[in-house]
Amino acid sequence: HQHPHSERVTVISGALNFGSGDKLDASRAQKLGPGGFVDLPANAHHYAFATVETVIQISAEGPFGIKYANTADDPSKSP
Repeated sequence: HQHPHSERVTVISGALNFGSGDKLDASRAQKLGPGGFVDLPANAHHYAFATVETVIQISAEGPFGIKYANTADDPSKSP
């Protein structure tokens, strides 16, 4: 997915797996632990997932927006 604005993500606890690109590739994701930080420019395609309980802080200029690379991944479009 991507956002029309820059986004800053900080891992508070747990672990966040993060990668760049249009498709989730767990083998290429970077694991960020507590204190880990990502600064993404606007419209940067990326993915993130957690395999353990994780708390993150997201900072961005609003309004917040999200565009999915694959519209089938958009949870608001679920049947």
